[in-house]
Amino acid sequence: MSRRIVTAICVLAGLIGSSAEAFGAEFLVGTAVTDITPYEPVAVSGQFHLRIARTVESPVTANVVALESRQDDRSLDAAIMVSCDLVYITTDVLNLVREQVKQRLPELDTTKIFLNATHTHTAPVTLPGKYAIPEDGVISAEKYRSFLVERVAEAIVRAWTGRQRGSVAWGLGHAVVAYNRRAVYADGTAQMYGRTDVPEFRQLEGYEDHDVGTLFFFDASDELIAVAVNVSCPSQEVESRTAVNADFWHPVREALREKYGAKLCVLGWTGASGDQSPHLMYRNAADERMRQLRGLTRLEEIARRIVRAVDEAYEVVQEDRRADVPLTHKVETIRLPMRLVTEAEYAEAQAAVEQAMARIAGDPRAADREHRRMKWYEVTVQRFERQKTDPTPSHEMELHVLRIGDVAVCTNGFEMFTDYGIRIKARSKAVQTFVVQLVGRGGYLATERAVRGGHYSAVVHSCLVGPEGGQILVDRTVELVNSMWPPAE
Repeated sequence: MSRRIVTAICVLAGLIGSSAEAFGAEFLVGTAVTDITPYEPVAVSGQFHLRIARTVESPVTANVVALESRQDDRSLDAAIMVSCDLVYITTDVLNLVREQVKQRLPELDTTKIFLNATHTHTAPVTLPGKYAIPEDGVISAEKYRSFLVERVAEAIVRAWTGRQRGSVAWGLGHAVVAYNRRAVYADGTAQMYGRTDVPEFRQLEGYEDHDVGTLFFFDASDELIAVAVNVSCPSQEVESRTAVNADFWHPVREALREKYGAKLCVLGWTGASGDQSPHLMYRNAADERMRQLRGLTRLEEIARRIVRAVDEAYEVVQEDRRADVPLTHKVETIRLPMRLVTEAEYAEAQAAVEQAMARIAGDPRAADREHRRMKWYEVTVQRFERQKTDPTPSHEMELHVLRIGDVAVCTNGFEMFTDYGIRIKARSKAVQTFVVQLVGRGGYLATERAVRGGHYSAVVHSCLVGPEGGQILVDRTVELVNSMWPPAE
């Protein structure tokens, strides 16, 4: 027998063996939901000034889906995905959650856990020192963080220990939820939430992504137990309020649970949308008229659109459930080049810090408004000082890339501008690609044209990583995604 024939037989045998293993593998699903609302006064995050919430308009929650692929008594791979109604996920929160889970489930690879934030600006502060929080009468960031970590870790344990044989389906819908929030003017400058009703207005800066990606998870009885909903829009409709509020994800979850079951777990995944928000930029009067005719609040209107997209996808994919899907989960820490601080940017930041300190010294009550802004600029000053000894600084980010059947899920720690998400989706070999941002706390990731336009979300003080690092992140994400789809597929 020739060497070529022997080689072909071996390759065929390997393919048959791997296919048999994939087909025979069990797909396990577990879910849990936990309330992470503090029922006492708390500082809420997301604005430059201190806000103390003394009321709860809607609960903030953490929703958990635990997945595992098993062959006989052997675990092939796993993923534990947690969506939290928070502004971002700090490294401390992630590490503390993993430590607590490891204590209770020592056999679990806790690197397979990732937490994402929905980016509601009316959720408790988790980062100590971010605001000048009063010591009396308000829960501290440290105390809330401990409460949060305990609740999330407990929910992960429940989801993991409660996993059972299940199946998954995926779908794509569309809903106009987000609008590009950066207005560009005749002189080439841009402004977040800039006026569009002036002669100098020329265009909105970037693309708008209206995809609503959905992943539906079923139990052994084919009952829907969880859904992941990927919307490229941060939950910021009521961002300026002084109350605890999960923003539009709360009415979305309530509507989905009313239709599909009170125990439905709903993962809210924010897609690449650093330059998008639910705030209207133009045609406001027409949009508001339609909302009023429907008798809905803005939150209810946003939820109506998202839920309708989920329903439309579910109608056509519910019979396309897959129980024999491959599950692959790659975790990698990547180093991205940081955006360098110029002399002029350093001088601007240093002056802003000194001015804030002077105002606080003159009136301690000014700390409510000046403390957060001062800390924002201080980071730029520290970065410039670091560059003196480290001229090529880098930022570490944990990257997760999953394959679930024909679907890819990839994460990043930024408020990633929409263009980057489109680049990933366009180059992915997966049938459908989910981009999940704010799996971490990396600040804005602006595009080249946004940096040229300037203003808040594109200046160096907002961006630890610049467009060069953004493209490196895109390229590495695509490389990992596509490595999960061999050429034959």
